[in-house]
Parts: sequence; structure tokens; C-alpha cells
Amino acid sequence: MRVVGWEQQVNKTARKFFTDLLAAPSPSGHEEPVQEVVRAYAGKFADDVSTDVHGNVIAAVNVGAGEKPDGRRVLFAGHCDQIGLIVSYIDDKGFLWVQPIGGWDPQQLIGQRMTVWAKDGPVPAVIARKPIHLLDMEERKRVVKMENLWLDIGATDGDDAKSAVRVGDPVTLDLGFQEMRNGLANAPKMDNTTGLWVVIEALRRVVRRKPEVAVYAVSTVCEEIGLRGARTSTHGVDPDVGIAVDVTHATDCPTISKRQEGDLKLGGGPVIVRGPNMNPKVSDRLEAVAEEEKIPFQLAALGRAAPNDANSIQITRAGVATGLISVPNRYMHSAVETISLDDIDHSADLLAGFGASLTPDESLIP
Repeated sequence: MRVVGWEQQVNKTARKFFTDLLAAPSPSGHEEPVQEVVRAYAGKFADDVSTDVHGNVIAAVNVGAGEKPDGRRVLFAGHCDQIGLIVSYIDDKGFLWVQPIGGWDPQQLIGQRMTVWAKDGPVPAVIARKPIHLLDMEERKRVVKMENLWLDIGATDGDDAKSAVRVGDPVTLDLGFQEMRNGLANAPKMDNTTGLWVVIEALRRVVRRKPEVAVYAVSTVCEEIGLRGARTSTHGVDPDVGIAVDVTHATDCPTISKRQEGDLKLGGGPVIVRGPNMNPKVSDRLEAVAEEEKIPFQLAALGRAAPNDANSIQITRAGVATGLISVPNRYMHSAVETISLDDIDHSADLLAGFGASLTPDESLIP
């Protein structure tokens, strides 16, 4: 098994790309800042970088190979959007009331530092609740609901708040990146900065391997509110093969059931997912590439339609031969999503190897 990982292989530019992605806000529908980072990085090596009307950024190499009568196009998709909040009301005292963007556990928000991404720049905010000293016994037992949480930006009154923030402004957790022991790292938006980094970095790596097919890497938008960007970008690219890269639940921590989710651990390598949402020949090819190139990997089963971009990719147009690579993630949809840096490096190698292995004349019909 190969031991080379993040510290040995990933260059400084690619590392900075990852941390820049984590620092750029991207709540669904407000992905422009992170897409600027993607365009700047991909523009250094891609043959073509474009942005569609939906906001998806599409980078491609070896485009001509896919335009031939017998050509083939492969799509790598990683969504760039994160869960967040959106300001829906500003009261007379200057407190902000919000709606969720994507799936939140409201308990994760209590006591968090937040940022409102306003027109004139970021506005610091906090979400808290009544101190425990003042909670009665019934309040202590009660689960907090989203509609009972508010943001405090330090405003003196409603007019002061409205001078800094508008209804419709997006909100995120305070963004940042923290490295941990043994090659682990945490950040609020590992879902799905990990998958986004993998598909763009895989595109850079596949260039060196001179693929016989056209390879497209797409930074998709609005995955967290219904897989919308994957649907539109896949229709536009019209690929023969599509691989989505997203996070999945790591089960190497307390309270997570291996019997339900599988035995998936940080540092164990990319997760190749098998099931009805995936083309069996694509899943088998991913596994064969990993074995041939001595890339550590894990297997997972999914007996239903995937809750990520693989779902939309598979059923676009007349259908796409679809695969799914997942990055194990602890504490999903929280401020401390935790991943292994080696896992994303190995995922990029696996995806690049897959793209380089495809030939224009082989059949992926099951």
C-alpha cells in the first residue's frame, strides 16, 4: 500500500488553493466568492474555463477529444456551496432573524461566531441563547428551534443594523482552517470543499497523464438545496461518464453505527460507493485503478438514490454512466467538520487515474 500522502505530494500552490477555498464564503445561491478562487486556480492549467448562467464553473482539458464523432467526455463534479443562513427580518432593536440555507441542526448554531456577508463587506455576528443561569427546568429540556434563534451584530437599533445589513444577505459560520494531529484538519465547510478541491486538482493531475478523452471538472452550485447545479452543468457538458465527489459520514468516532453506514475511517482513503445510483462498470473501474496504482481505498454501499450530485448526473439527458467517490468526514454540517488531508490527496490521484484509464472505444453499458 502506498504511503505517500498530503505532506509528500501536494505542492504549496495546491495547499493554498485548499485553504483559500475554505476561506471563501459560498452559501447556496451565493457562490461567487469561491468560484473566483476556482477560476483563478483552474485557469493556470485548463484549456478552457467558463461559467454558465447558473454559476457553475466548468474547467476542461483535451476538449478536442470529446468533439470527435467517436469522442468521449468525462465529467468530475464537486459542489462548491455550503449550508448557511439568510437574513429574513431586522427588528427594531437591531437583531437579525434568519432562515436556513440547507440542512441545519439548530443546536449546532448556539454559541457560534458568524459572519454576515453584506454588500459593503463582512459583518461579524454571534448566535447565542439565554444563559444557563436564567433557564428554568422546562427551558433546559427544550430543543431550540431555528425560528427562535437570532443574530446579534452589535447594532444600537434597527436603523443601525439596516445601515450595515440587508434582508437577503447570506450568513455563514466564522470560516477558518485548523490542522490537527496525524494529518487531520477541521473547518466549517469541508462539505464540500474537499470534493471541490479533489475534482479541480484531479484535472490538474490528469493533464500530465495525457488522457485520450476530454475531461471536465465542474464546481457545481446549489447542491445543498436540491442538486441543482449538477443537473444544469451535466446537461450542458453532455458527458458519457460522470463522477461526483462529496463527503460521507466517517464511522470511526463514537455514536455512529458501522452496521448502517459501513466501516469508514479517516485516513483509510477515498470511499468508492457501490449501489443502484452507480454504473457497476464505473465502480469496478475505480476499484481497479486504485488497486493498480496502490491507492488506499474503502468501499461503501448505498441502496437508494444518492443525496448528492451523483443523483442528478445519473439521470440527465438519456442517462450518464455514474460513479461516486466519497471523502470520510466526522461531524458533518457543523463548525468542526473533520477530514484526513491524505484522503483528499489520494482521492485526486484516484480520479486522475480513472480519467487517464478511459479510452474512446470501450463500452460502459452494464
